[in-house]
Amino acid sequence: MKIELYKPEYKVAWDEFVSNSKNGTFLFYRDFMEYHQDRFNDYSLMFYINDILVAIMPGHIENKVYYSHKGLTYGGLIMSPKTTAVDVLKIFEHLTVTFRHQGIKKVVYKAIPHIYHNMPAEEDLYALFRYKAILSARSISSSIYLSDKPRYSELRRRSLKKAEKNGLVVQESSDFALFWQILSQNLEERHNVQPVHSLTEIVYLKEKFPDNIHLYLVSDSNQTLGGCVVFETEKVSHIQYIAATADGKSLGAVDIVIDYIINIAYPHKAYFDYGTSTEQGGMFLNEGLVFQKEGFGARVIVYDTYTIDL
Repeated sequence: MKIELYKPEYKVAWDEFVSNSKNGTFLFYRDFMEYHQDRFNDYSLMFYINDILVAIMPGHIENKVYYSHKGLTYGGLIMSPKTTAVDVLKIFEHLTVTFRHQGIKKVVYKAIPHIYHNMPAEEDLYALFRYKAILSARSISSSIYLSDKPRYSELRRRSLKKAEKNGLVVQESSDFALFWQILSQNLEERHNVQPVHSLTEIVYLKEKFPDNIHLYLVSDSNQTLGGCVVFETEKVSHIQYIAATADGKSLGAVDIVIDYIINIAYPHKAYFDYGTSTEQGGMFLNEGLVFQKEGFGARVIVYDTYTIDL
């Protein structure tokens, strides 16, 4: 077993490993991870057994705690299709010993939700159990298995009919600046926060990943009423951002864009992931938000974070 600290000269090898892995997504490519490199002191790791790269892990260190990775929706160990359960136990053994020698006190590990796996890849969950990790945060996200879509609720169907009656249409767009105005105003009014990505950052990421990041806008004959940003992975269409103006909300803009994503833009995906409805590490559930998502037939998957005390 050998552990290498990621260096810029390993970029090609890192990205090739992600593209051929059994549980990696475009969020782990270096161009995505490094858009906010000024915020995190990168400490990503590469794991070799008999000089063969078997796993990688994005991460950084803060105050003697290793995070995998605070700047990503999910993180943890990215594995090759040939990586075995025994390999992963060896990785955790060497990783924990190495971190103790380095004076690191904790590992905070964001597991990749199973719907993003290209094949079964939960060896890390078993290793976390073996190394006495505790479940320290659990967010819930609302998802639909698209080959067996449930029927919408009566409330959602009525709202969708209202949108259609009022002539609302959905189109893919490149006008992120327009949508960011609507999104920023929504977040400021409701939560007194700004989007995780700035307009400059999302435009940069769209340029780097044109096949994975998409903007859809809803409009009537007069104005743009809302829209959403979708992060597309091999098996999942994930709502990263969604927002509507006051008029858009009253006219059903959110319902029509979600219906479009589910039934027109990405019906071929395995899953639709509407995003999380929890805050404070999962201790607070926004019941109104999850109710709206459940109206489309979406049900819960979990985004888990584990902590290992070293």
